[in-house]
Amino acid sequence: MKYLALIRSSESEWESLTDEQRQEWYGRYRAFSEEAGARMTDGAELQPSSTATTVRVRSEKTQVTDGPFAETREQIAGYFVFDCQSMDEAVELAAKIPGALHGTVEVRAHHEEATS
Repeated sequence: MKYLALIRSSESEWESLTDEQRQEWYGRYRAFSEEAGARMTDGAELQPSSTATTVRVRSEKTQVTDGPFAETREQIAGYFVFDCQSMDEAVELAAKIPGALHGTVEVRAHHEEATS
């Protein structure tokens, strides 16, 4: 089953890091990716929330606004997609994501429709 690990962290904290500190974190992510191996099927760091565009459709009219949907202390920083045997395995893997040390990681199973 596939699981999405959504990484949230403080953009202001990330921006306050030196280049050397950022490179150290990137090294941790590379090491995590190697450990996850084939169980990680996708993943990416995202651009800052200031580059986001929010889309809503109301009464058949598309509304497009700049920025994220809501102001929060933590922003969506990136994600990984895992292919694991269970939620327990996905959570165990998510706990090893470096971002879990300073932010939060939300894990959700992909929705699978019942076949008849």
